[in-house]
Amino acid sequence: MFPRLAVLLLAISLVVGVVARPSGGAGKSMPYLVKPTDTLWSIAAAHYAGDPREGIWKLQHRNHLHGTTLVPGQRLVLP
Repeated sequence: MFPRLAVLLLAISLVVGVVARPSGGAGKSMPYLVKPTDTLWSIAAAHYAGDPREGIWKLQHRNHLHGTTLVPGQRLVLP
């Protein structure tokens, strides 16, 4: 009984693994042009729900920023 159940579960997991696709729930990345009055905080607060600190971390990580200084005209990618 146990070997049949194990084979059935293995077959089901194989089918699910083949059929599964990414959900795309994260959305597409968007380009953003920094304006003279923009800060990481203001961009994160405007484009991410919840705590802006998480949005700042995402922006820094995605754009390989080592600090919080932005230059007007700089292009960022909003994840």
